[in-house]
Amino acid sequence: MSLADELFIENCRDILEHGVSDEGCKVRPRWEDGTPAHTIKKFCIVNRYDLQKEFPIMTLRRVYYRSAIDEILWIYQKKSNRVADLNSHIWDAWADENGTIGKAYGYQLGVKHHYPEGEFDQVDKVLYDLRHNPNSRRIMTNTYNHADLSEMRLAPCAYSMTFNVSGNRLNAILNQRSQDMLTANNWNVCQYAALLIMFAKSTGFEPGELVHVIADAHIYDRHVDAVKRLIEKKPYPAPEMRVEDITDFYKFTKDSFTAVDYKYHEFNEKIPVAI
Repeated sequence: MSLADELFIENCRDILEHGVSDEGCKVRPRWEDGTPAHTIKKFCIVNRYDLQKEFPIMTLRRVYYRSAIDEILWIYQKKSNRVADLNSHIWDAWADENGTIGKAYGYQLGVKHHYPEGEFDQVDKVLYDLRHNPNSRRIMTNTYNHADLSEMRLAPCAYSMTFNVSGNRLNAILNQRSQDMLTANNWNVCQYAALLIMFAKSTGFEPGELVHVIADAHIYDRHVDAVKRLIEKKPYPAPEMRVEDITDFYKFTKDSFTAVDYKYHEFNEKIPVAI
């Protein structure tokens, strides 16, 4: 079975059986009909994915991995906050009157800062350090800028990547403050695994381990039944993920990745999204 499936099943069962409900508490998210969107949650889930063994994509249901990669390229490659620059509509609900998500995600990564080596934005500083100072313990990105939070349409959920070179392998820790397990868990895992692979290929390293740290891992009240049905399915083996041999981070596209013989279960249930 795919490790991504195994960990997803384990995480969701743990949340459902041992999690804490925020029913009766004041919460920010709302369903489309205005009803408060409550959750069952666990504090601090940590999952490890060895990208040398398999690409961590779920088979319990189809994950549109190219759309997930397109979003991470929108953030890290285009460094954009304009929803029109994204080839899907997943951010439409958060767009402002100017068609942006404010000073969030890609906006933060595109701001240049002064370093002894010169002017860099966060992405180019990571690429520079991996090429010139790979033993540094300061190679990271962070989009949770407190000074700009009031001008963001949504505070970043997955907010930082910390990179670490061990031998010839590039590893990373993804820190996430909040995770909607049903709608976003494997979506985020796929896109940040792809990001790690792209950074590794661009700087001469082998992709190593992705560690995913989730502070608040939750299942929404209207998702519980769907999650229970989903985790009863029998997973398939993870597919092979073929990646084009590209050495320039800015040349990668969503089509640079191809999942070979990707088998997955049909899951046609409409999933409501809390806003």
